[in-house]
Amino acid sequence: MFKRPTRKKGIWSNLAPYAFILPWIVGLIIFTLIPLAFSLIISFFDWPIVGTPKFIGLSNYITMFTDDPLFWKSFFITLKFAALFVPLNILISLFFAMLLNQNVKGLSFFRTIFYLPSVISGVAISIIWAWVFSKDYGILNYILSLVGVQGPNWLGDKRWAIIAMVIASLWGQGSMIFIFLAGLKNIPKELYEAAAIDGANNIQQFFKITLPMLSPTILFNLITTVISAFQQLTLALLLTGGGPAYATYFYAMFVYDNAFKYFKMGYSAANAWFMFIVILLLTFLIFKSSSSWVYYESEEPEIETKKKSHKFFRAFAKQL
Repeated sequence: MFKRPTRKKGIWSNLAPYAFILPWIVGLIIFTLIPLAFSLIISFFDWPIVGTPKFIGLSNYITMFTDDPLFWKSFFITLKFAALFVPLNILISLFFAMLLNQNVKGLSFFRTIFYLPSVISGVAISIIWAWVFSKDYGILNYILSLVGVQGPNWLGDKRWAIIAMVIASLWGQGSMIFIFLAGLKNIPKELYEAAAIDGANNIQQFFKITLPMLSPTILFNLITTVISAFQQLTLALLLTGGGPAYATYFYAMFVYDNAFKYFKMGYSAANAWFMFIVILLLTFLIFKSSSSWVYYESEEPEIETKKKSHKFFRAFAKQL
């Protein structure tokens, strides 16, 4: 005869999922939320590493905006880097993902090769690119010399240093490539078959099917790329140290120097909170604009979606 579960078992079954995620919750509280709150508190203090903290109110923020030329310089250098890095990172990652989406021999080998740079440490990557960008014995300038071009001093010339940072940063994009690849795998093949029957070529299929269906993945990768662009530190710190002439002095390095070079922890916390707000606003704007260019298949019933897709391709074929 069926027996009702006891109240004790019912409570445990409700609490069991939370027990499994408890380690993550504890880690989030201890290593993220508490340091975040603490950094906000000390941003209102003159807080040297050694010495007594002194409450100074908004002085750190006022000094940052009105009396620190390195603040604006590092911020605009970071904006310049992001303007170059973000679109290139999205386009190149999508290009390689589409190559890896082809049905060719040795695909597993190529996927491993493309993903490998993303698991290499930042220090190792810096050593590799220091050799590649070397003015005298670097492989990049050697390749350019083979075609009669004299390579520049990539890391010593302020005109080329930011370009070198962009190139080095684009190398480790394996994770983004595979996120795009997963999105490409989820696009129904029936859409391409219907488009081919109606006469659409590969370019038309890319702009009318691939990009719209991949738009949620593009949104995710765009947000993560913007965040990583504004947090760029390791490569510049190890390759150029912010030089030459502050050409690669990114905002993250400005925050790092104030904290661990000049020991102004309160001021550095204020710098970090400003960047947090900037990234938050940019993320909000991207999400706000996504309603006009991101397509979610679940927004319409499946049957209705198929009807509309067939009507679309019939109308599209008439224009060919």
